[in-house]
Amino acid sequence: MKNSLLHTFTFSLLFVLVSCVDVEEYPNTIVGNTEALWHIMDERYCFFEEKKKELGVDWDEVHSRYLYQAENAPQLSQTQLLEFLGGMLSTLKDGHVNLSTSFDYARNWSWKEDYPTNFSDTLQRIYLGTDYKVACGIRYRILDDNAGYMYVETFDNEIGDGNLDQIFYYLAPCTRLIVDVRDNGGGLLTQAEKLAARFCSERTLVGYMCHKTGPGHGDFSEKKEQWIEPSAGIRWNKPVYVLTNRAVYSAANEFVKYMKRMPCATIVGDNTGGGSGMPYSAELPNGWVVRFSACPMYDADGGCTEFGIEPDVKVCISDEDFSKGIDTIIETARH
Repeated sequence: MKNSLLHTFTFSLLFVLVSCVDVEEYPNTIVGNTEALWHIMDERYCFFEEKKKELGVDWDEVHSRYLYQAENAPQLSQTQLLEFLGGMLSTLKDGHVNLSTSFDYARNWSWKEDYPTNFSDTLQRIYLGTDYKVACGIRYRILDDNAGYMYVETFDNEIGDGNLDQIFYYLAPCTRLIVDVRDNGGGLLTQAEKLAARFCSERTLVGYMCHKTGPGHGDFSEKKEQWIEPSAGIRWNKPVYVLTNRAVYSAANEFVKYMKRMPCATIVGDNTGGGSGMPYSAELPNGWVVRFSACPMYDADGGCTEFGIEPDVKVCISDEDFSKGIDTIIETARH
């Protein structure tokens, strides 16, 4: 499978695993940990240019501001230090950027918490009922208008080909299919690819990936193509509607990117949350671990999807519909 997405993913993962961050040795002090964290990010984080353009983030200014505070800070507890360093990272507003300790971790959730949820467990139970089926964590059923409905809550689980054949065989009589990935925070890219392959009729270019080659903010390799190959199992070639909201992130964001290239697919709902960078981890002088985006991925037109993907049909759950027990986004896909 030359140039396949799986090969690209494997290559990039190998790069992440064998690479190392060449960072100057810093002391285990407030200033030392601040400097180490800033320099690790400065040399290896992959979205500085995009964050500056979209959010106005000036990483040099962040350095000056936080270093001044660190140099003039009183003795900080471990909890206070985590809050302080987490604050520096939060300027990037990246859900893939987090700082882990033995007692807690710092992470930014603004990519989804600053927006309407556009998903309700209460409403979903009305549509799923009590007789839905489950395979590999995917809940599915046939709605009363002969539309198929699948809820893919996560890509953390290994999705077996036999299970997917079972799902698509059961849903085969349906005139249309709704694939709901709302609130799917991601997981394994290989599983997102495997599901997308069920809607693919021919080898399809779905995007690009590259990796950092040096410490400069613009030091990247050439973009490598990402391809989806048609599945050898049962495939769906009738209309499919992919439901999205701001909590669709990481591998789920990639799934939506893939589906954008499938002729049978229409994306319905709100913008996705983004998160298009493969993660990398490094250690601070105090032993805490910072995880961040190191390998950027792009759509088939070369566009950045770090800030999310726009739906083909933008719609939100209205208060009026919610009060009536109606999911506006599902109903839009049904009609």
